[in-house]
Amino acid sequence: MDFPSKLLENAVNEVAQLPGIGKRTALRLVLFLLQQPSDQTMALSNSLLALRNDIKYCRSCHTISDNELCEICSNPSRDHATICVVEDIRDVMALENTQLYKGIYHVLGGKISPIDGIGPGQLNIKSLVEKVRNSKVNELIFALSSTMEGDTTNFYIYRQIKDCEIITSTIARGIAVGDELQYADEVTLGRSLLHRVPFDKEFKDL
Repeated sequence: MDFPSKLLENAVNEVAQLPGIGKRTALRLVLFLLQQPSDQTMALSNSLLALRNDIKYCRSCHTISDNELCEICSNPSRDHATICVVEDIRDVMALENTQLYKGIYHVLGGKISPIDGIGPGQLNIKSLVEKVRNSKVNELIFALSSTMEGDTTNFYIYRQIKDCEIITSTIARGIAVGDELQYADEVTLGRSLLHRVPFDKEFKDL
């Protein structure tokens, strides 16, 4: 693709690095932004810079937050004895949209995937285990996607805390095997939470 401007080419190349965005789509987006009022383009640019520079991660659950402690973890009306283990912020948003879960979360930041070079040390597993051992946790809900990587991660964590006197459960398999949690509809996701099953039973049934 030949560009009449090096500035245009650089902008297109940067936008094309976004997931699911090819060069042609990137060009269309860049030209659209170029045609907008400069204050609108600057507002977009400033919001992205603020996101990059000022975003924080909750020191308790590791979700994205504006403060050191996120709104969920700092909310005294939430059930702090129940922790739902998820992969990333999109899963927190999906579960919150069901308006059925009243506990708190723990965001791992991914799943164990040896083929991708992701081991337990790259995830927020150590802090979860410490939280279970040192806090008054009654139940740990595994809500990772129903994939081989998700099941492997669930089992690894389960092995780390199996001697603790807590309930371990997993969301019901209303979520199809191989599906990503964030793409499930709210009704199915809500029912999966309500009908969660003991994790050790789920593992024995595999």
